[in-house]
This record gives sequence, C-alpha cells and structure tokens, in this order.
Amino acid sequence: MSSELTKININRLTQYHSILSDFEYRNENFITVSQLSSLLKTDIETTLEDLKSIEYPEQNLSKINVTDLKNHIESFLGFKKIKKAFIIGAGNLGTALAKYRDFEDYGLNILALFDNDKSKFGTTINNKIILDISKLPNLVKKSKVDIAILTVPKKYAQIMATYIAAAGIKYIWNFTPAVLDVPDDVKVLNENIIENLLKFTSEQ
Repeated sequence: MSSELTKININRLTQYHSILSDFEYRNENFITVSQLSSLLKTDIETTLEDLKSIEYPEQNLSKINVTDLKNHIESFLGFKKIKKAFIIGAGNLGTALAKYRDFEDYGLNILALFDNDKSKFGTTINNKIILDISKLPNLVKKSKVDIAILTVPKKYAQIMATYIAAAGIKYIWNFTPAVLDVPDDVKVLNENIIENLLKFTSEQ
C-alpha cells in the first residue's frame, strides 16, 4: 500500500468497495465515475484522484467493470492478505466484534478472545473460544498473531496494553477511551466511539 495514502483516502476507498459490493450483489456489472462520486457525495475530480492513487488503469475509467475495480481495491488495500487477531476483553463490545462476520471479507481473522473471568473460559462466540488472559503470550508466539483488539474497561486498558506489547503484539486496535503508552515499535489505532458520538451531538 502506498505511504502517500491518507486516512481520508482509505476511508473513501473502503466506501467505494462497499458501493461496488452492492452493485455486484444486484448483478450490475458496470458503474461510472459519476455514479461513484454521486453515491459517495463527493466530486468527480476527487474520485478520479482516488482511482489514480491506487493505480487503476485510466483506459478503464469510461466504463468501469464493477468486479474488476472491486478486486483492484481489495488487492491494493491488502484485503486478501490474512491478518490474525485476538480480542482482549470478552465483554459486550468484545463479543459483538467477535460476532461480526464481515471482518473476514477484509482479511481479518479473529482467532480467539481473552478475559480474566473464569466463568467465560472455554465458551465460544461465533466459533471463537474465550481463553484465560494468562495464556496470551504463549499463543501469540504459537499462532503468530500481531494484532490485538482491545475492548477492556478503561481502568484496565494501560495494564493490558503493556501486557499485550510484552507478549509480542505489534498492533493494537484500541476500542477503549484510554490514551495508551506503548513501546515505539508498537502501533496503536484508536477507535474512539465517544469522540465520534460527540461529533454528532455537537452539531445539534
């Protein structure tokens, strides 16, 4: 993936992919740049720049084959490259994410959940077992997992982030509102649900 792609570019590309998936589901084989930009409520110039950024052939732009562009976006963004993950925290949010089947379409393979509640050990969510958090370090190495999806309560977030990093995890998808302090070689993506909610409420 090009380092020049911004978060905004990637956001639009994933939305193009969703539009193309809908077209494919309805057996509509072709789409125009105008349709793409209109459905995404952006301008044609922006859509053309986005397609140029992923090196989509210009000769195909007059009449875009839906499946061809969808596959091109998947390849460029790495949807086909399987990324293994563990969910840390088997509460309401963690179990909801475990049940979300569409992750697999984007190459994210959630192998298991981890918790400290003994009553949950051995139970499964969407065929994914809940395990004792103490087993995490060994299973990170054994399963070659490098993504942790963190869904624990805020007061435990930093403790778990430190534990996760020490276990060898290099990417933390943080669903907690905590600001995490991690080693320089560990990347954190903050999914701040409260922040996004406030963006709506502040406009009212």
